[in-house]
Amino acid sequence: MYQAAAIAVLILHVAFILWVIFGALLTRGRRLLAGLHLASLLWSLLVQTLPWTCPLTLVENWLEARAGAMPYADGFLLHYLDALVYPNLPPLLLTVAAAIVVSVNVAIYGRRWLRR
Repeated sequence: MYQAAAIAVLILHVAFILWVIFGALLTRGRRLLAGLHLASLLWSLLVQTLPWTCPLTLVENWLEARAGAMPYADGFLLHYLDALVYPNLPPLLLTVAAAIVVSVNVAIYGRRWLRR
């Protein structure tokens, strides 16, 4: 049961990451969604640059510990989604990637605002 819950939270985490990256494409003409997306962008940037831990990460770790999950010992889904959410890359590269994602999304919003 804990492993299934851990996989569900991991899928939610991936969905949130995709929302942060591509959300601006879904918010055209929807001010509420745009506001939620901008808040998500800010939250993601803060979590990426400050020594904060995402609450979804805490929940995943707790569920995986309860399930007795060990790296590479569980199913395909858990292993590969985990690698997608937590890539083994230098922190500076992840911060630069986060800055690029934020910049592109802000540019999309800026372009929309200028058109009005």
